[in-house]
Amino acid sequence: MYLVPSQFFITSSSAVSEVSGLNAFDRALANAGIGEQNLVSVSSVIPIGAKRTERKDLPMGAVTHCVLAQMRGTEGEMISAGIAYAYRKDGKGGYVAEGHLHGSKESLRSDLRWKMEEMARIREIELEEVNYVIEELQIPTDHYGCCLASLVFTEYE
Repeated sequence: MYLVPSQFFITSSSAVSEVSGLNAFDRALANAGIGEQNLVSVSSVIPIGAKRTERKDLPMGAVTHCVLAQMRGTEGEMISAGIAYAYRKDGKGGYVAEGHLHGSKESLRSDLRWKMEEMARIREIELEEVNYVIEELQIPTDHYGCCLASLVFTEYE
């Protein structure tokens, strides 16, 4: 049996916590609308024919496949996490790159662009316009922080 997603949505968020990085991550997941799912990290292929949709409410506890980028940090740090995604020009699906760093969203955007260019080069294909979703956070004093971005697969054939 093959699970081939036919739809996906994009979501992102950032959050802080006075307690821990894990709690900042949990809050960011909740803010992104995927905090009640059992997330399964997958690699970076958008299946042929898969379409982007609006964010969906998913059942509590659902096993949910996603490409997830996250970055956690502590007080005073600038952190960023994001994804880039694009369809192939030949119509045969697409690809997703995730990234995270201690630094700005501009730096992460450059890193993600390089990753997408390399993915196309490896496959000897051309990509349509690359889309970016990046969160950046300057973590306040006495806090932990987390940024995340995700491409979440839904609806399977």
